[in-house]
Amino acid sequence: MKSLVASWQFWALMSACFAALTAIFAKVGVENVSSDLATFIRTVVILAMVGGILVATGQWQPPGSVSGRTWTFLVLSGFATGASWLCYFRALKLGDAARVAPLDKLSVILVAVFGVLFLGERLSLFNWLGVAMIAAGVVLLTARL
Repeated sequence: MKSLVASWQFWALMSACFAALTAIFAKVGVENVSSDLATFIRTVVILAMVGGILVATGQWQPPGSVSGRTWTFLVLSGFATGASWLCYFRALKLGDAARVAPLDKLSVILVAVFGVLFLGERLSLFNWLGVAMIAAGVVLLTARL
């Protein structure tokens, strides 16, 4: 069991499960408020939760101990996350969760492409086939037929 909890696959699967719950809970939660207010409330909860985890596990470190490069990329990541969440909640306000969430998962395809273009990662032909299949799945899940 210890090796399972130490694997990236376990945590990625847990992330997918929580992301699915996020879509369902958010769709209900955004029903009677603006999508931007819903995003703000969610963000405050996340901030409190992660802050509590850092303190409880002794992982807090002084902000000055973080390099400038790390700050730059984490701030950019924060802006991208915020923009993603604002767009996601707006989409949930307007559309069905069962269609919004799969379309949002086009990010998987973009991560593969950006990883190759910007990070020098390499994908095999088999991996690219998987990327194409995800794209096809998104089309099938979001189409109104």
